[in-house]
Amino acid sequence: MKRLLVLGFILLFFAINDTFAQKFGYVDTQYVLGRMSEYKEAQTEIETLAKGWEAEIQTMYKAVEEKEAALQAEEVLLTPEMMQERRMEIDRAWKEVKEYQKQIFGFDGLYFLKKKELIKPVQDQVFDAVEKVAKNNRLQIVFDKSGDLVMIYTDPIHDYTDYVLEELGLGENNGENN
Repeated sequence: MKRLLVLGFILLFFAINDTFAQKFGYVDTQYVLGRMSEYKEAQTEIETLAKGWEAEIQTMYKAVEEKEAALQAEEVLLTPEMMQERRMEIDRAWKEVKEYQKQIFGFDGLYFLKKKELIKPVQDQVFDAVEKVAKNNRLQIVFDKSGDLVMIYTDPIHDYTDYVLEELGLGENNGENN
């Protein structure tokens, strides 16, 4: 009788333990974002802006390089004071170009801010859809497969990417397959 009672407690313990186990899943957000036209449009706009800024910075670099070449060509004709003045002017121009490049492409530069402005609303849409899918499927943890998390093995049964696509209205019949 004691053995049966102990066995019953052990089975009850495992049954309770199973009901409190955490349920998890993962979503490939890069795949989801790649299927969203808003994300593709934002990426295109960002790339266009970046190319324009890069061209502008290249033009500025060439102008300073031309000033340096002109200084070297006229070096024998200039007095030491004139040479020093021109050198300071060129150094100031280099500093301005580098500062402008930092304003555009540096941390918290225009490129970073524009990218954040255009992509954040799309990412928020995806995160809201992930949250709905997680609540509907009673998931406690959802991993981002495309992020910094490295997964050696993933069981496809835990892949909720298609549910997120469905929540966003981007189901299988609306585009290419994963």
